Amino acid sequence: MHFNQRPVIPENPLPIVIIGAGGIVRDAHLPAYAMAKFPVAGIYDVSPGKAKSLAESVGMVDEAFDSLDLLIQKAREVGAVFDLAVPAEQILEILPQLPDGSAVLIQKPMGENLTEASEIRDLCRKKSLVAAINFQLRHAPFMLAAKDVIHQGLIGEVFDMEFKVCVYTPWELWEFLKNKPRLEILYHSIHYVDTIRDFLGNPAQVYANTIKHPNNSALAATRSTIVLDYGKFRQARILTNHGHDYGSKHQESYLKIEGTQGAIKIQIGVSFDYPNGRPSTFEYYSKKAKEKGWQDVPLTGDWFPDAFIGPMATLQQHFKIPSAVLPTAVEDALQTMRLVEKLYESNEQNGLAFN
Repeated sequence: MHFNQRPVIPENPLPIVIIGAGGIVRDAHLPAYAMAKFPVAGIYDVSPGKAKSLAESVGMVDEAFDSLDLLIQKAREVGAVFDLAVPAEQILEILPQLPDGSAVLIQKPMGENLTEASEIRDLCRKKSLVAAINFQLRHAPFMLAAKDVIHQGLIGEVFDMEFKVCVYTPWELWEFLKNKPRLEILYHSIHYVDTIRDFLGNPAQVYANTIKHPNNSALAATRSTIVLDYGKFRQARILTNHGHDYGSKHQESYLKIEGTQGAIKIQIGVSFDYPNGRPSTFEYYSKKAKEKGWQDVPLTGDWFPDAFIGPMATLQQHFKIPSAVLPTAVEDALQTMRLVEKLYESNEQNGLAFN
């Protein structure tokens, strides 16, 4: 049986100009745009020479700029969409400089906290920006396949979702995270929070605990337990431990979705031995064909880089045809940021003392 794993690519895609030339642009944005045949008209980075070096190494960027003003001028000339791939604290510095009415894809998270997220939303409104946040996990091939399995009624009504990550994550690869007061939920589990919202909507109640690892105590919390409560029968859980440095045998990285008529199990490969990863896998069980047991579904791509096609594709489609759905529009992304804020509030309230 075939399940959709690809986003809709707009006809005659608009050129893209990228602000930021870091690792995520090199390893995910540019490879995804190459796969989708999205033209990249220019790139800029605040570090002199960084944009030029990346452009020369990939060979698909028309021009590298040492000035943001010159990049913006180029964007005006060619009618480009902006890809704002900078750390969260820089978003509010750069957005005011973009031309009113522009289309812009903003790297997640949507600011460092809910206050900044609200300011970003308000600024996008004021400038009439057609803006989306790059919550790309929603667009991973295995997520699109899961939605199709559910849409076809093969597992019935979804009542349970569980993300579990027990791996060793080399946080030192992201130098900017070293002094952040918020880490695991804001910069990692936010993907899972946003994806659960995409499937189940906003929860009724939340419970969260996020805590440091004793072998990496200089960093903020890197282990989290999150429960999203949707009423009498529905619940979602996120369990993460990024400090499992005892070999790969018992490492885990999966999403399990259970429904009244079946279930889905996705092994999320990118988390293992990061950044090398391993291929993700997808299988499902349906009571409508229980004689077949668990069925494997071949995947046509993975989270990195394939998922990065979807946010840009849906933004361009919506920019061209406003009636087209924009799944991670800033208005919806603000709801994910509200939920993240509630998780941190829950964590600060601590639990009930047992005495």
